[in-house]
Amino acid sequence: MEWKTPQWFGAADRRAQLDAHIDQADIAHFGYRRMPTAEKVDWVRRHFNRVAPKYDFMNTLLSFGIQYAWKRAAIRMMGLSRGDRVLDVCGGTADLSIMAARQIGAGGLCVVYDINRAMLKAGQPKVARTPGGERIHFTQGDAEHVTFPDHTFDAAMVGFGIRNVTHMEQGFREMHRVLKPGGTFMCLEFSRPVNPVFRWLYDVYSFYIMPFLGHLLVGSAESYSCLPETIRLFHLPDEITTILTRIGFQQVTYRRFTNGIAVAHIGRKG
Repeated sequence: MEWKTPQWFGAADRRAQLDAHIDQADIAHFGYRRMPTAEKVDWVRRHFNRVAPKYDFMNTLLSFGIQYAWKRAAIRMMGLSRGDRVLDVCGGTADLSIMAARQIGAGGLCVVYDINRAMLKAGQPKVARTPGGERIHFTQGDAEHVTFPDHTFDAAMVGFGIRNVTHMEQGFREMHRVLKPGGTFMCLEFSRPVNPVFRWLYDVYSFYIMPFLGHLLVGSAESYSCLPETIRLFHLPDEITTILTRIGFQQVTYRRFTNGIAVAHIGRKG
């Protein structure tokens, strides 16, 4: 494995991840790799096929379990109501849906929506043994072309998945489209730590310890070196706020967790 030097990319590199730049250049990134836009979906599919069987275990291990605190806090920020219909885009193994299902009650519905069948299959047994799991449904589909009509859901959320979508802004637009007027939007995603010392420690952990554990426990150091690379190309919280506002979300706010390792954005559809 060739280790990459930890690098947080600048504003110009982050702007190159926006839809218009990707389409103009016909170049997309998956981590530090550059590839023709049409090839990114296959790269992402292969990555998640490799990690799906141990996805939950590795996420818990690598985050020391704190990912669950981030997710619970983000769900609370949504202010879900009994009977709500919730779309969980890039929902994978359904952690967010399981938490949301407790809030929406027996009359509500969560739809886990993900392009990767292996991830959905990994989440189904967990949902089946969870109280309230009967109100969680699974649908395979592309986040850039959500297969639900306009104004279907009371809430739409995406957790740690939007940075893997080739056209991120299109993914956000689709979430906006399927929301009912007044509906709630939430995006939970990794970001750049605020404190420089903490950021340095996070870089060392991300680029050396995480790939080593990925090799040891999953048999793929590559998969767990790609993860921190995608984070370092992702937009900062104020940039995401600007993008969401431009798409049409209103009252967009965000909250940092653990010195900014993760950030939850909340918005409303007018």
